[in-house]
Amino acid sequence: MRDPNFTGYAPNRVPGVTAEEVIEVFSRHVPCDGGGTLGHPLIWMRLEGEEITCPYCSRTFHLAPGAGDDGHH
Repeated sequence: MRDPNFTGYAPNRVPGVTAEEVIEVFSRHVPCDGGGTLGHPLIWMRLEGEEITCPYCSRTFHLAPGAGDDGHH
């Protein structure tokens, strides 16, 4: 999905364009394969803020409150 507001390598969520699915995660390193056999290649994304959107499938991953203190690795 094309998005003019790229943040690093993944787009920001765009209302009306990006999928409504938001997945809560507990780490700043997030894997995404699109889910299922018709997904996409496995990629790893790094959350710099509170959320990131997969550039392949537009799933949005949101960091859970109090989570994500794994920056020491």
